[in-house]
Amino acid sequence: MAANAAETSFPAMGSRTHVIVVGDPKLLGMARSRVEELEARWSRFRPDSELSALNAADGAWCALSPLTFALVSKAVLAWDVTGGLFDPTILPALEAAGYVGSFAASPPPSPTSAAPEGRPAPGCTDIEFDGHRVRLPRGVRIDLGGIGKGFAADVLVSELIEAGAHGVCVNMGGDLRVSGAPPDGVAWTVAVADEANPQRDRAQLALSEGAVATSTRLRRRWQQDGQHRHHLIDPTTGTCTHNDVDTVSVIAAESHWAEVLAKSALVAGVTAGTGLLHTWGVAGLLVTEDGAAHPAGPWKEFVAWTPNSIGTSPGPAG
Repeated sequence: MAANAAETSFPAMGSRTHVIVVGDPKLLGMARSRVEELEARWSRFRPDSELSALNAADGAWCALSPLTFALVSKAVLAWDVTGGLFDPTILPALEAAGYVGSFAASPPPSPTSAAPEGRPAPGCTDIEFDGHRVRLPRGVRIDLGGIGKGFAADVLVSELIEAGAHGVCVNMGGDLRVSGAPPDGVAWTVAVADEANPQRDRAQLALSEGAVATSTRLRRRWQQDGQHRHHLIDPTTGTCTHNDVDTVSVIAAESHWAEVLAKSALVAGVTAGTGLLHTWGVAGLLVTEDGAAHPAGPWKEFVAWTPNSIGTSPGPAG
């Protein structure tokens, strides 16, 4: 780490957040406070959060803060433009599969009878917006976990740059955003883990600006009734996704959008998922159950190192 850079790491949003700031190290305190504030607004595991209030409104209008309203709007837009592959209304299916508690807490998620497993997600067609108010139809509840982490990374990077940082890297549990001057060299070096072998990297990417997000069904796993479950739900069935794709990583301009496309491509499967990333003009890597890597778009243009490269892996940015 260069002398003009400082970093911190702390638990947040059910994972770990890693922040690197090039410039005033006092900005790290601002970063942690801001993340804690956003988690308090957006966590479905906190009964006093704005999201919990929205989900409990039972068909009534609910006033939201500007950032929370923006996040819900982005989630509904993502549902629309991905043809429902990304769907925030999967919350009852997540709960039915057993994901009823934060992975940061103890005990881990456990089974529940909150909703029958196997019911398709209702979708976002009837969600209404008015000013900074949102109305969910009765019986519809939403989860903002993944897109919330990505949006938090986007918000935090923007605010830290505005506060005077020369460069920033924020990694919210795999949703990463970089901007400005890196600590060393001309680009941020971003590690993409081999999710089947977490102690090693599958690739190192060089980014001057932008975001990387990884979605995988190899993490956040548990057992229910003797069956393996994970947090990635197929909205068309309401059950845990099971196809030929284990992991998808996407490079995009914004972290929340990279998260949306990574999750959508994983749900779609390798062929349709690769096509989706090509359609949106982003770079991505889909890894199938057999360990094979399927690059999409200009992925190779960002790769600075792979295990087959000569030399050692450079240090990751976050």
